[in-house]
Amino acid sequence: DAYGHVNNTVYFRYFEQTRVEWLERMGSRVSVEEPVGPVIINASCTFLAPVNYPATVVIKMYAGDPGRSSVMTWYELFVDGDERLYAEGAAKTVWMDMRTGKSAPIPDVVRALFDPPVA
Repeated sequence: DAYGHVNNTVYFRYFEQTRVEWLERMGSRVSVEEPVGPVIINASCTFLAPVNYPATVVIKMYAGDPGRSSVMTWYELFVDGDERLYAEGAAKTVWMDMRTGKSAPIPDVVRALFDPPVA
């Protein structure tokens, strides 16, 4: 922005990129071609300190226990090499049936990410 800070909208992109990469690393395909997919229904960010451009950011993501069709995620944004917390965010993700526009159960491959292994 005009002050040399990363624009506030970019923080939401950082959170989205982290969420999508996490799902894909765990074997869930995020694509418009899939009949069921994650949709954000609520997102928030508390800006605690400005990130000066350019900077390398580090995002820590945490996920809550999933419901039938939704899961909460939380984010912490740091600048690489700095212990200070620059922003914290949250998002509620709902899996939607893309044909009907209604919520759908979280796919088994995604739900398995939350279940502890059975001994």
